[in-house]
Amino acid sequence: MPNLGPFHPQIVHFVVALLLVGVALRWIAFTGKVPFTDPAATTLLLLGTVAAVLAVSSGTDAHDVVERIPGVAAAVREHEDWGHTTRTVFLVVAGLEVVALVLARRPAWRRWALVLSGLVGLYGCYAVFETAEHGGELVYSFAGGPGLRSGDTTDIARLLTAGLYEQALVDRARHQSADAAALLDELARRSPGDTTVQLIHIESQLRDRQDAKGALAALAALHPAPDNPRLVVRVGMLTADTYVSLDQPDSAKAVLRRLVAQFPMFQRLKDRLAQLGG
Repeated sequence: MPNLGPFHPQIVHFVVALLLVGVALRWIAFTGKVPFTDPAATTLLLLGTVAAVLAVSSGTDAHDVVERIPGVAAAVREHEDWGHTTRTVFLVVAGLEVVALVLARRPAWRRWALVLSGLVGLYGCYAVFETAEHGGELVYSFAGGPGLRSGDTTDIARLLTAGLYEQALVDRARHQSADAAALLDELARRSPGDTTVQLIHIESQLRDRQDAKGALAALAALHPAPDNPRLVVRVGMLTADTYVSLDQPDSAKAVLRRLVAQFPMFQRLKDRLAQLGG
């Protein structure tokens, strides 16, 4: 069987949608007021069960790479255990749905098979929720996703960029300026051609190292593309902040006035100029 690991994110979304809607339709069908829901429930539950089997297979193919991340193994196993539970429960549900099809000529027995399907399906919905919740934890709390689907090392570089940046913000909020500056130094070292990263690094010079003169010199060397107004505005506003730090408010106002004339749609420029008494 081919390696399904890269397709795990796509497959699991089908599992969640098909099974939850299938169980809901099965219970609506018991009312007898919406005839189409009976065959629709059977169809969705059977398809969802096939998707659950594929989800477990793809998760097994993918888990080894994620589990090697330090500290993530227990979370992977918990997600995996709930995935196996979901698959097993809905295999039972699918079996009951097939039995109900076979018993089409025995309405009483068929109804009991469908009632059992609906009851087991309710627990299955809980298992789906737990599996999805633990899967989301792997992605959002343990960063288990980058590089898994594409196998591209660029994804890992993006993860490192996000980690360095976010941890620098945390350190800055904790007044650990030296640590924040060191992290952003590393980020700038790894992304020398990225103007956005350069701008973040210059901001760190100003805020974390209190080096306004160095920041102003670095800003002067930046030449953001004129067709990128947001970046031009960011550079200009940081330049204005740097002038304020150097106790040169008139220079800051001049920069902001020029930007307001050039980009009147950016309200934050007008607000900042008003703060300086512009």
